[in-house]
Amino acid sequence: MALRQCAIYGKGGIGKSTTTQNLVAGLAELGKKVMIVGCDPKADSTRLILHAKAQNTIMHLAAEAGSVEDLELEDVLKVGYGDIKCVESGGPEPGVGCAGRGVITAINFLEEEGAYDEDLDFVFYDVLGDVVCGGFAMPIRENKAQEIYIVCSGEMMAMYAANNISKGIVKYANSGGVRLAGLICNSRNTDREDELIEALATKLGTHMIHFVPRDNVVQHAEIRRMTVIEYDPKARQADEYRALAQKIVDNTRFVIPQPVSMEELEDLLMEFGIMEVEDESIIGQKAEEAVA
Repeated sequence: MALRQCAIYGKGGIGKSTTTQNLVAGLAELGKKVMIVGCDPKADSTRLILHAKAQNTIMHLAAEAGSVEDLELEDVLKVGYGDIKCVESGGPEPGVGCAGRGVITAINFLEEEGAYDEDLDFVFYDVLGDVVCGGFAMPIRENKAQEIYIVCSGEMMAMYAANNISKGIVKYANSGGVRLAGLICNSRNTDREDELIEALATKLGTHMIHFVPRDNVVQHAEIRRMTVIEYDPKARQADEYRALAQKIVDNTRFVIPQPVSMEELEDLLMEFGIMEVEDESIIGQKAEEAVA
């Protein structure tokens, strides 16, 4: 099996890191060899796999050592649950420098040090928020990740972000092999949520690869710094993540998305009763500000 490199994008706070780690636990259970590369200065992309508060990041260790050239692969790569390899890019101190630079530095370092070995089946990049510019776009821009999954929900701003990320994918799709591989709905229990995300996916030319229901067992597992599959393997939610993992293994539907206009998106929201007509201009303005 050829190495598949996947990036997870989505609105800030939508649950990308939680979804990624639970999904990867499902892949490990299927016998897949996986690496997570956390592309967020918070360095919280691997804590459930490593049962740790936060992993030491490449940028932090490089600052301590003097430069990234002084690091060894074993300094930054840790192995956790299911033999999942874990790396965090990290970033500079708040208010100093560009956090996206950490992503660029991390990926270049991992490539040079041979982290992408022939035994790996999947690499997942867990990318900060809905930022598709600068260093955070590197998994797309540099053609590192061929498969982009967008985590969203039936909430308005999550859908606006999904559409905005799709625009970023289009920008880089023509110069490389990057493709939208599907929407993952991380449910917020909004009305007709599954139908709404299916409709959004159709408009974008993709599919909703899986609907992940909301379940408190996710929070219970997180408090213990564990994935649901490890914390309660018989839970219904564990089966949801297993189903998502299998769907990603089987997925071959990779497309150049067709982002919609703000008006089309608002029409869709009104069709499903999510947006009142009289609020249209105000919400549209807020949405543009949120993804600017």
